[in-house]
Amino acid sequence: PFRVWLDNWSMTGSEDSPFPMQLQAQEEGIGIDLTLRPAKPRVLQGDRGLSQKGPGSGNASYYYSYTRLDTDGTLALNGDTLSVTGASWMDREWSTSALGPEQEGWDWFSLQLDDGRDLMYYQLRRTDGSPSEFSEGVIVDPDGGTQRLDRSDVSIEVLDTWTSPDGAHTYPVEWRLRVPGEDIDLEITSLIPNQELDVSVRYWEGAVRIEGSASGRGYVEMTGYGDSPGSPAL
Repeated sequence: PFRVWLDNWSMTGSEDSPFPMQLQAQEEGIGIDLTLRPAKPRVLQGDRGLSQKGPGSGNASYYYSYTRLDTDGTLALNGDTLSVTGASWMDREWSTSALGPEQEGWDWFSLQLDDGRDLMYYQLRRTDGSPSEFSEGVIVDPDGGTQRLDRSDVSIEVLDTWTSPDGAHTYPVEWRLRVPGEDIDLEITSLIPNQELDVSVRYWEGAVRIEGSASGRGYVEMTGYGDSPGSPAL
C-alpha cells in the first residue's frame, strides 16, 4: 500500500490509492491518529498543475491540492485521548528552484469558508515589498468547480503585525483580503501571533480564523520577513 514515513510519523493509504489516508504521529506526549477522505476532487493549481512563480523557466512548481478532506480520529495529549472530527487541507508541491532574484518571499493563504467555498491565494512579494505579477490563486466551489485568481483579482491589506522575541523579524498577523469580483471581503486573524518556526529557514506558518463576508478557518504561511525565503513550501 501507499506509505510515507519519517521515524514514528506516517501517512498510509490503501492498496491502489492514497485515500482513505491515515495520518499517525507521536512526539513528547502529543499524538494524532486521523483518517482523511476527500470531500472535493483534487485541484490542479496554476496551468493544469504547473504553477509559475517567476519569469525563469525553472521558477515554477508542480502543485495540486485537496482543499477539503473529511477528517476523524483521535488526538492524544498528556495521557488523555480525545475524539476529533473536522476538515483538513492537503497541498502537494515540488520543484527544483526557489524564487526569482527579484522576489523576497510570499504570503500563502489556504482558507476554508463556512459557505462551502475554499480559497487558496499566494502573494509573492518583490524585494520592494510590492506584489509580484506571478501571484495567483483559486476559489473552489462547494461542488468542486474552480475559478482561477490572478493578482488583479485580489487585494490584501495588513491590519496588524507581531515581532519575534529577539526583535529580528516582524510578520503580519491580521489581514483584510478582498476578491471584489466574487463579493469576498474577509478579515483574517492568527489564532496565536507567535507561530514562527526557526528552522533552516526562519518563517511563520499557522492557524487563522476568518470573519467578514464569510466566516471560516484556515492556514497562512509567510517567508522572507528578515531571512532569505529559500523554499520550505516547495
